[in-house]
Amino acid sequence: MSLFFKIGLPWAISLGVVFYFGLTLGSKRDNPMDAPAQLNEENSSHSNDPNQNTVKIKNAKLTSQQSKETNSTSTVNRSRVSYSPPLPPNLRRIMEDGSILERMGAYMDALRGMDINSLGEVVDAFEALPKGYGRHLEMKLLMRSWANLDPVSALTYAENSLDEKSERRFAMTEVLAGWAIRDSAAAISWVEQYQTMNPDSKNGTNLMVGIVKGLAENDLSMADEFFRTLPEGNAKWQASTFLVQEFAEKGTEEAIRWAEQFPGTDERMRAMILGQLSSKLAQKDLEGAATWAAGMQMGKASEQVVSNLLSRWTSQDPQQAAAWASQIPDAEKRVQAMKLLTNKWSMRDPVATAGWLNNFPPSPELDPVVEEFVDRISSRDPDGAVGWAASIINQEQKENALQKALRAWDRKNPEQAKAWRLVNNVPFEKASPR
Repeated sequence: MSLFFKIGLPWAISLGVVFYFGLTLGSKRDNPMDAPAQLNEENSSHSNDPNQNTVKIKNAKLTSQQSKETNSTSTVNRSRVSYSPPLPPNLRRIMEDGSILERMGAYMDALRGMDINSLGEVVDAFEALPKGYGRHLEMKLLMRSWANLDPVSALTYAENSLDEKSERRFAMTEVLAGWAIRDSAAAISWVEQYQTMNPDSKNGTNLMVGIVKGLAENDLSMADEFFRTLPEGNAKWQASTFLVQEFAEKGTEEAIRWAEQFPGTDERMRAMILGQLSSKLAQKDLEGAATWAAGMQMGKASEQVVSNLLSRWTSQDPQQAAAWASQIPDAEKRVQAMKLLTNKWSMRDPVATAGWLNNFPPSPELDPVVEEFVDRISSRDPDGAVGWAASIINQEQKENALQKALRAWDRKNPEQAKAWRLVNNVPFEKASPR
């Protein structure tokens, strides 16, 4: 017992004192009331770090709501708009180094909860990605979401911060598309003012295309009406692709009825619209596209339709495409289709194309088709091209095809070409004067 009072008791008391002071100090260190001071110290130590600055969009324009309230009389506001703090380190690490699934998952989570206060975090997440076409989907999602919050500042960001060659055009198109779905009148009004204030800007095209894209997703009739008011040029060509896509989704018959409303007086526009539609329909309804092509009147538009149809068909079933082309009742359209088929098929399989052509005896009707075949194979098989050229009935066409094939043969094997000329009594082509 005396041993316990001399040694054990003092040891137990000292252990209790140490334990008490440990609890006291630990509770002070973990006291949540001390956190603001600690954060202030950390923030002050990083205040000069540009990577820690809040995301700021410079020269931001008025929001769409503000524009409508002021009757769109003041479209430019040069004040600085600040957003939320930078991206959390864990999310930034995922966006920079994670797999594509992790990256998209993190990005989608940020987009789902995006509001005007968290916009900066999402912009930070987007900017953490490598620039260029590799982040095209993320850019599209950001612009569509941003358009629902503040389309004008989204357009300003795209115009001032995104690469002109790889991203800016697509971004501005997506913003206007999202804006047009939500409030088409405000979007169109803003674009008109922008073009008035910036008559030399190259971005006008992107804005018009975006309007058509958004309207086409929401109201096809209105999109078609607006599209027809666009001036001729690149914007109208780009915008037509969205109309064609949406009408093709409605079915072959309805899409064809819409496309054929374009008057023949504007042959270029008619050929563009009908050509684009034929490409879409060939993917969705090959048989319906073929029936439509066979019944069209001859012209630039029908040639484009048949060409796009056969491009798709020859990649899937060239024999079936060849049977269709050679059985078209109208002789002129049949020759056109066979010539276009030969052009495309011979690039893929010249041997099979030659086998198909061998089914037809030489004739003046077949001459343009054979001439097309000679033109396609001359560089690869000049010997064979010369033989096919010699089978052409029309003398002028024969001479033209022969000379082209022989020139190709001269480049590949001049001695053989020379021997063929001597045996067949074909004069050598005169050298052009220098």
